[in-house]
Amino acid sequence: MVIAAIYDIHGNLPALNAVLNDIEELDPDSIVIGGDIVSGPMPGQTLERLLPLGEKLNFVRGNGDREVVMAFDGKKLPSAMSEQGRKRTQWVAEQLTQFQRDFLSELPMTVTIPIDGLGDILFCHATPRSDEEIFTSLTPQEKLDNIFSDIQQKIVICGHTHMQFERKLRDIQIFNAGSVGMPFADKPGAYWILISPKGIEFRFTSYDVEMAAQEIIASGDPQGYEFAEKNVIEIPTALEAAELLEKS
Repeated sequence: MVIAAIYDIHGNLPALNAVLNDIEELDPDSIVIGGDIVSGPMPGQTLERLLPLGEKLNFVRGNGDREVVMAFDGKKLPSAMSEQGRKRTQWVAEQLTQFQRDFLSELPMTVTIPIDGLGDILFCHATPRSDEEIFTSLTPQEKLDNIFSDIQQKIVICGHTHMQFERKLRDIQIFNAGSVGMPFADKPGAYWILISPKGIEFRFTSYDVEMAAQEIIASGDPQGYEFAEKNVIEIPTALEAAELLEKS
């Protein structure tokens, strides 16, 4: 069993296409889509690209997916969300069809898949108990003890904070897959994870970010220019992002 885990696409279709091209050459048994699929410039097109891949896919719900469904349904968005975030979420919801909304609403919080030699792998978006809880490479160990206290699996794959890192807790290995569409890293591109009986491998896919930025700006997304400039062409480093998240 070989699994590609791709997280936090955020509607960045050019990045997703580049990663799927790399994955196609590897021909994994399964592709786990780890949440926050559509919250970005090309939401409907991103789902249209993924869904035809069919039974090979396993999906996990992200907080962004949940919030877009709330906006689609006319429900009040979380009070902690910024005004910019509300506008983004509402715009994304308006781009989706009823079928796409219904699909997102049914995504599970976690998925568990067994791999020979590694045992059961638990996939979640942020943490096993929450789709929005934050921890980073800098989070104190005692907080991790609390978050993962009830976990039976020995390997957990997560995302949400958009940066690749590994943490160890007792006999549990925790990996953040990074982000395909909005990474925090040393260089622009798309970040994901490959899992096989040989172990866990952090992967990176380069793509033409300048051309992607042009597509994003032309997408009709009212925040497309900012997304392209700050999340595609130039990006924060993982350390910068971790320090900022730990202060929030």
